[in-house]
Amino acid sequence: MEDNGFDVDKCFEAVEKFHGHMCAGVMLGTRMALLGMKAIGIDDPKGKDKKNLMVYVEMDRCATDAILVVTGCHPGKRTMKILDYGKMAATFINLETGKAVRIAAKNNDGDKVVTREMIQQNPHTIDHAKKPDEELFTIAEVKVELKPEDLPGPPLRTVVCSICGERVMDMRDILIDGKYLCKACADNKRYYSPVN
Repeated sequence: MEDNGFDVDKCFEAVEKFHGHMCAGVMLGTRMALLGMKAIGIDDPKGKDKKNLMVYVEMDRCATDAILVVTGCHPGKRTMKILDYGKMAATFINLETGKAVRIAAKNNDGDKVVTREMIQQNPHTIDHAKKPDEELFTIAEVKVELKPEDLPGPPLRTVVCSICGERVMDMRDILIDGKYLCKACADNKRYYSPVN
């Protein structure tokens, strides 16, 4: 099976090897990546187009691994941004043309709350991921305002936080009373707390 010049079966195989198993999330992420690249005119993401593609993913689950493998975009290369909104959605941007599309999984469950147990008991989840694109996804052309500090390449600026002394790259600092602060020190909120 081929999609936009990609061998879909080989994509699934590569994603399964990287992710460790095949599941609906992996299948949906693979298909989202192929659909997104096609929509913005990227046909060689790991070759001639590798500097022209950026992806914003809105979940930290299986689909993100699939998008990473298929597109070649990585957080460390600054070509994949992970915004954990808990949504099965991603935005694909052609940095050369500025064209961007956001692809999201359609809600076929209404306002029903779906639990982990319900998903584990449903053996048809992978079958659902095999449906045609138009049944699975919404696709919308969008505009993404990219800032220079968000683009790939070396850091534009690095400063030292006046409180913790740690280095802060890419304008992620906050200037308060003439002092550079990291976000954690500026609002005194951290995802961790010191043990001692």
